[in-house]
Amino acid sequence: MTFANLIPTLDATVFVSSSEMETRPVQHVIASDLMSDVLVAHLDDFVLVTSLASDQMIRTADLVGATGVILVNDKRPPASLIQLAKDLSIPLLGTALTKFAACLAIGKALEDKGDPA
Repeated sequence: MTFANLIPTLDATVFVSSSEMETRPVQHVIASDLMSDVLVAHLDDFVLVTSLASDQMIRTADLVGATGVILVNDKRPPASLIQLAKDLSIPLLGTALTKFAACLAIGKALEDKGDPA
């Protein structure tokens, strides 16, 4: 599964696109609003699901090598966050789903693709 596959799965809005969205795999999900928790996670090919719409969040996603970020609860990122995500080439999606519902949808999509959740 790729990050781009999550767009229809989550009925997501694309705030920032990247050329890697179509090819970079997603195999895991980290759901957190505490960036300190994200910093200690040791996973590859993961997507960050959060309701934190701050520059700190996108910098953390870049630092840990997240495939992309999904903002939940219909959060709208400020212009500064969108620009930073573009500058760092971090794909950024938004969905009206709750964090829990988004994680369930991603987990189901990973199972359907035969990937481990």
